[in-house]
Amino acid sequence: MSQRILFQGDSITDALRSRDHEFFLGNGYPTLVSARLGFEEPGKYTFLNRGISGNRVVDLYARIKIDLINLKPDVLSILIGVNDVWHEEEIKNGVDAAKFERIYDMLLDEVQEALPGIRLVILEPFVLHGSATENTPEHPTRWEYFRDETPLRAAAARRVAEKHGATFVPLQHLFDEACKLAEPAYWLRDGVHPTAMGHELIAREWVKAFRQE
Repeated sequence: MSQRILFQGDSITDALRSRDHEFFLGNGYPTLVSARLGFEEPGKYTFLNRGISGNRVVDLYARIKIDLINLKPDVLSILIGVNDVWHEEEIKNGVDAAKFERIYDMLLDEVQEALPGIRLVILEPFVLHGSATENTPEHPTRWEYFRDETPLRAAAARRVAEKHGATFVPLQHLFDEACKLAEPAYWLRDGVHPTAMGHELIAREWVKAFRQE
């Protein structure tokens, strides 16, 4: 029986995935990861994507049964955090760093209790300068907020990964380094959402981290 890998998160994971056909994982890193692992080890894995655009950690927790536990994955991959920042800056409906960590920790506790032996892969949230993150007259401190708050969610993700024995996938420094080769929009089209090249960066790091364990 193949191992089931479930990708979870927000729009970066969603990446226009099909809601009708499990085989279409979207235009992002889940498809790239599945292509690489599926090609190299035919039949070993089955891949699912349940990312939902706009999700914060509390939204992910709200669907823990239907979209995580009930699917009984062998591997659960999560990338969440930027909307917890973005929604606060934009509409005052974000999730502060302390609550983000509490909910994330609670979510992983419940997943591990329900699915003993599950392997967890936690990805670091990231942000760059871009059209969605730059200051505007209406939001004069937007970039400063993203710059200060996103690393707090990243640090929380790392701590919960360590606590729960998860594989942690660092990404922010890789995007920062990539910006020395090409402008930020080359990697993240608006400072948040990856281009094809940005998704390839994530996929390569995901596979590298996955194989190191």
